[in-house]
Amino acid sequence: MVTSSSQFILDRRLAQQARERYAKALDPLITGLARTIHQELRGLTQGNSSNISSAQLAMDAFVRFQAEYRRWATAVYQDWRAALQRSGTADASISQSAALGLLDDEVVEKEILVSRFSLAVQDKAHWELNHLRMRIQRLEGGRELAGADLFRPEVFARLLIQAWLDCGMTRPMWALVQDSVHAQVAQHLNETYRDVNEFLVKNGVMAEIDLKSMVRRTEDSGSPASPAQMREAQETRQHGAASPMASAATAAGPSSPLARARQRAWDVLGQVRRLLADHTSAGSAPGPAAAPSLASAPPSPPLARALLERRDPFAPTELAASGQAVTMVMPVSVEVAALRLRERADELKAKAEAPTEKAIIEIVALMFQSILAEERIPASVRVWFARLQFPVLRLALAEPDFFASVEHPARRLIDRMGACALGFHAGEIVGSQLEREIKRIVQVIEQYPETGRRVYQLLFEEFKRFLGRSLTKGSTAQQVATLAQQVEQKEALSIQYTIELRKMLASLHVREEMREFLFRVWAEVLAMAAVRLGPQHEQTLRYKQAAADLLWAISAKPTRAERSRVVQQLPGLLHSLREGMNILAIPAATQDGHIKLVNDAVMQAFVSRAEGMSAETLDELVRGIAGLEDVVTNDAEGDVMLDPGLIEMMSGVDAAMLEVIATGGTEPTRPVLAWAEELDLGAWFALDRGGSTMRVQYVWKSQRGQLHLFASSAGKSYLVQTRRLASYLQAGLLVPMEDEALTVRATREALAKLDAEPSRLLG
Repeated sequence: MVTSSSQFILDRRLAQQARERYAKALDPLITGLARTIHQELRGLTQGNSSNISSAQLAMDAFVRFQAEYRRWATAVYQDWRAALQRSGTADASISQSAALGLLDDEVVEKEILVSRFSLAVQDKAHWELNHLRMRIQRLEGGRELAGADLFRPEVFARLLIQAWLDCGMTRPMWALVQDSVHAQVAQHLNETYRDVNEFLVKNGVMAEIDLKSMVRRTEDSGSPASPAQMREAQETRQHGAASPMASAATAAGPSSPLARARQRAWDVLGQVRRLLADHTSAGSAPGPAAAPSLASAPPSPPLARALLERRDPFAPTELAASGQAVTMVMPVSVEVAALRLRERADELKAKAEAPTEKAIIEIVALMFQSILAEERIPASVRVWFARLQFPVLRLALAEPDFFASVEHPARRLIDRMGACALGFHAGEIVGSQLEREIKRIVQVIEQYPETGRRVYQLLFEEFKRFLGRSLTKGSTAQQVATLAQQVEQKEALSIQYTIELRKMLASLHVREEMREFLFRVWAEVLAMAAVRLGPQHEQTLRYKQAAADLLWAISAKPTRAERSRVVQQLPGLLHSLREGMNILAIPAATQDGHIKLVNDAVMQAFVSRAEGMSAETLDELVRGIAGLEDVVTNDAEGDVMLDPGLIEMMSGVDAAMLEVIATGGTEPTRPVLAWAEELDLGAWFALDRGGSTMRVQYVWKSQRGQLHLFASSAGKSYLVQTRRLASYLQAGLLVPMEDEALTVRATREALAKLDAEPSRLLG
């Protein structure tokens, strides 16, 4: 039998193993962040910024980070290992800010950066982090995570930013890369928290989470407030309480419409939580112990039995005909569905004993009444959505966090399906792939009513994959998407080929005009050939060899033998150069100019007194150029430039059915650019082109996220690059048809009805 002291030791050891597992999982993230920051800064230096000071800041940051990135990564790694040693000890309970006394502006500003970073992570990893915190509390006797516990996202954030400042980088430089860093760290930490949770569950720690602990607030838990938290508290006192998303949006500066919509969604859910908490605490004695909180609890026995009844409110009605019962097989209408769902909800409310149960049943019922009344969604789809009312009710009763987060998978699934169906007319959607997929998802949920949020999360991921492969299938948009993907791939190859060629030529004496030809023209030729034909195709290999031959031909030729060899090879080389430029559709006059530069460079090489290129150097060049594709990754940065004429010529699509959006709008702000990158496939928009407005659906996004395709119901496609897309969003030339998620709007309308008639909540 395990004694209490032995169990205490085992629990503490398991908690430390979890921390070690977590710390080790973040080691590769440090290297990945260095690469991400380097690529982000390099992309900024290659951009066409109209702001001279911004361009200079980007260049300074790029040069500084190139010199300091190894030192930065090493410092982060060493500090991270030190944090692991401190984590879980008495020292970890001492907050950094507790020993600061009077705080100078630099410390406050740094802590604001840390706070923004932490909020970005918590927005992505909220549930996994909360579950992990509760499991660690179970192992450590209920003690809250210390302020310096490495499980807290602000600990890792503080290490990154402090190392950044210690290396001579500045806060404005950090602002250039923080969005990319936030996104990568949030994604990695969410996956790592999930992995550590699975590790603890396998070791017998809280396979099921008690949601009551997730909303409890203790006055002595955690460390003293950080400077950012103190400033946020002051703003809260001045302007009222804000949601986590609102705080993040405030910290990040000017927000996009997407951020404002999320803030409104948090406000709506906050109203629901307060409403439910009021009824949870009804009848409690006054005082601190009666503070409202949401907690999961088994349904009262009569309600539990009623929920187990296998009754289908959508079953066909039996009518008597000529003395015999005849079953009506026609589909249930929206009106009939609404009536039956209301009747069933009233039956369940009558059997519920707790005020909270009655309130949840009524709120969910009103939400689905609102969805059924949404006339912009075809009636057949609304009926399928209505079938989710009671599976969602079971979920809301078992998991009160359904009303605590806009990121709950059940909400995200219903919102995404609703957003996709919103732009279809009834005749367009009946029998469509989308209707069949929605039907399949609803039926799966009905078959597994006891699986909770897991089935919604699984089906949400499946629905996203369905959208990725089906929105362009069998249409003109599919042909355009295939071509656009090749364009983006070519751009990525061209960028990295140019980078590698620059490295190869860094130590060689090559005329500047020849460098420009190789970087701006021949890198494009190699990339186009690799995409169209493949990197190992005979023609592609010939173009690679032409690059090496050109470099040799224009290097100094001090001997007669070398000059004779150049004269013999030059016609074939010039032919290969013209052939390569032809695949880029370069005009003949421009080609002639490039060929003249090559001839001039060869003549200059003949009279040069410098030392010629050695055989070893030539061999190294040949090997480097032949293996260019080996250095290409999917992380290439840089905007994809769209040439409308070239795209339409290459696509083979009728010009009337494809439009490349390459002009219009203004330079987008960073928040709007982030909004453009977060658009969901399947969403519908109103597009203003040439003074006329049309309804379009977002149907495709390229692998690197640089190109986007919208399709109208008439079959016309619109191809646009990310920055231009953001410009259109910012200028109001592309407007979402849905400015609020379906479940959020339904919840808002439910609250409005309850506000007008409060008695129906418990009646």
